[in-house]
Amino acid sequence: MSDQNFNEFSLLYPSASSRRAHFAVEDKLRVDEFTLEELGLLELLPLKNSPLSEYMTTDPTVIAYRQEVFADLLAHEDIVKTLGKLVPVLFDIMELRRLENDSGETSDYLSSMTEIELYISSIEILHEGLCGKTYGSVAFQRLSSYIAELVESDYYAELNQRLAELTNRVREIKSVTVGVNLDAQLRPRDAGVLSINPEYFRSGDTLQKILRLNFKDDAYTCIADLTPFGKKQSENQKTALSLAFNAAINEVYRQSLRSWKRIVQTYVLENTDFLLNLLPEFELLVKGSNLMKALKIKGNTISVPVIVPAEEKAFRAVGLYNPAVALKIDEPIVKNDLIFDQNATVYVLTGPNRGGKSVITCACGLAQALAQLGLFVPADEAVISPVDGIFTHFPTGADDTIDKGRLGEECARLGEILNSVTDKSLVLLDESLSSTGSFEGSYIAAEVLSGIARVGCRCIFSTHLHELAAEIDSINARVRAEGGAPIDTLVAGMAEAGRRSFLITRAKPDGKSYARDIAEKYGLTYENIVKNIKRNGD
Repeated sequence: MSDQNFNEFSLLYPSASSRRAHFAVEDKLRVDEFTLEELGLLELLPLKNSPLSEYMTTDPTVIAYRQEVFADLLAHEDIVKTLGKLVPVLFDIMELRRLENDSGETSDYLSSMTEIELYISSIEILHEGLCGKTYGSVAFQRLSSYIAELVESDYYAELNQRLAELTNRVREIKSVTVGVNLDAQLRPRDAGVLSINPEYFRSGDTLQKILRLNFKDDAYTCIADLTPFGKKQSENQKTALSLAFNAAINEVYRQSLRSWKRIVQTYVLENTDFLLNLLPEFELLVKGSNLMKALKIKGNTISVPVIVPAEEKAFRAVGLYNPAVALKIDEPIVKNDLIFDQNATVYVLTGPNRGGKSVITCACGLAQALAQLGLFVPADEAVISPVDGIFTHFPTGADDTIDKGRLGEECARLGEILNSVTDKSLVLLDESLSSTGSFEGSYIAAEVLSGIARVGCRCIFSTHLHELAAEIDSINARVRAEGGAPIDTLVAGMAEAGRRSFLITRAKPDGKSYARDIAEKYGLTYENIVKNIKRNGD
């Protein structure tokens, strides 16, 4: 494998062509950061160096490639530690390059030398952390093989040798002897460097030097105390003195440093590029691995989703749960099965407040997004088709209030979503149209559902509008006659005594049962009220 080809190596894309296709937006998932924030994914995967949405792909080949990479990261936990050590070193290289001005001065050459030291350190970190292991992913097989070949190469040995030679020469500089000519008024007229020395000068005075009567190896003891550089000097004086020192050192080392610069250009600049190109990928890999590890530590299942063609429009998750919730609670999380099939491409999800409707709606979106990042999904098992876009509508604000301004905003946003979706999109609506009364809300929701079903995309419409569920049969009849997708209903269940079970079942909703359970919980049934009245009357 040539260095030139390896500069296009990626841990996230199996080939240069797949990477180009992604960043040409051919295979990039249509999802924005706001949507990922609504789903809770930005809290789970907080990237500092690039938007998370940049990595969402629709290409099954890319997803499979990443799944293998993440499998290796989970199997070899020390790889994550290796990448954690490597990232700060690469940031130092980037900072050095940013500060370089290529002026030809010694300071720039020393920066170049530091870059080579950092480059060698990077390779050593990778060699120690990656090589000598067996990997299942093509990505880590290639990377570890390349690093092993590099460390064993003549190029790398020569680079280390040349670096050691120059490092020894430069690092041995401890002081400079300066000669200063004075004018008739004893003012400095001009100055030059007499020597560059391997020892530091020491403070002293003339009397001490005479009393010791030992002048051997005493060339570095001053006849007065050393004064910190710049003390009682103006900025102009300090600058002038620095320029004099630098000019002298540049003159002494000019030839060897020119030679060194050629070494830097020949050996390092191109070879460090492949590591710097991987830097943004390292962050996603480390954060993604840490997320999956955290879920496993808490006793939660994660699984490699089976990716099937987009045309199948599949989403079949057994034991699905919301990872954001799972990481925040100590008790075992309630799992649910969620399946889109020939009888339901669109779901209307109803149930009591705080009964798990929002949690499962987000869980669906998170599983889809994680799958299209190449990560494992929070479920016992899953079969998923890539979608071309994820769209959410999670209104914020008060509960059921008549607010025409907010209703208009909701309708406008829903209109934007409907204008953007295709039959291969995923739409998640959570308590949409809650800003209006139930009659208006149900009417508009029925129209929106009809449009989504007509498009044929996958959708969950989580709602408190129980009246809407009663309209499903008529909506289905209307849409199916025009070739639209089927709509079905999901219900967030209730346990005994009005408690939430957080179990989602595929059933017809019964709004009265929720009201009855809640009424019984708080003693507000007619029978209980009458009983209390009689008791109070006695």
